[in-house]
Amino acid sequence: MIMIFHIQKLMNNLHVAGNLVSFMVYIAPLPTFYRIYKKKSTEGFQSVPYVVALLSSLLWIYYATLKSNEILLITINSFGCLIEAIYIVIFISYAPKKARMLAVKLLLLLNFCGFGFIVIFIHFWVKEPKRVQVLGWISVALSATVYIAPLSIMVPNIAGFIFGVLQILLYAIYKNCKAEEEEEKLPAHYVVKPIIIASTNYEIHPVCSLPIQDDNTHVEIITLEDENACAIVEPKEKNDGSLKLIMHV
Repeated sequence: MIMIFHIQKLMNNLHVAGNLVSFMVYIAPLPTFYRIYKKKSTEGFQSVPYVVALLSSLLWIYYATLKSNEILLITINSFGCLIEAIYIVIFISYAPKKARMLAVKLLLLLNFCGFGFIVIFIHFWVKEPKRVQVLGWISVALSATVYIAPLSIMVPNIAGFIFGVLQILLYAIYKNCKAEEEEEKLPAHYVVKPIIIASTNYEIHPVCSLPIQDDNTHVEIITLEDENACAIVEPKEKNDGSLKLIMHV
């Protein structure tokens, strides 16, 4: 008998401690919403955690009504419904149009349609002995999502942090490596100009044009006597930048 009394007392103390922790969780966003109120802007904050928290409080109140002697559970979650409703009203008042519409849609979808569906499901499809157990598991799962909801923002930031660290490591490893610069080969310029030999007054016209890489190209002239006058320009040696000009006169 004494053991049962101590266990009951311990359970009551745990209930009170749980209510105190829940109270602190509910009032934790107060500085955020005071900032929203002062600046008249939501500053990129999301409404999802507060809408889900409101649904969680509603479910815990419904859960408490199915059990007996759950005054503490009803009181703390009633306070939770009130404070979360205030948060949502402030958010909707100062959010941009797109975020406001999303908050209203979530509020209607979860707290009206979703909560109504759960109540109907528990009342009509779940038998009496299992109602408390099934609703308890649903409430626990939804309470967990209140704490998981911020991960939608946290996960991309964690991924960005990891990739940022990898970039810094790669830079530290390869920062002293010099890239091999390949010399750009410019296209050769073809020169087609007649050459006049002053001593003979002959004008030499090349029958083909070869690339002249620079202005220091050496030209060797060889004169041959022939009835057909023509000039052929060809390289003297490969890649030495000089030309040999054979002239027929």
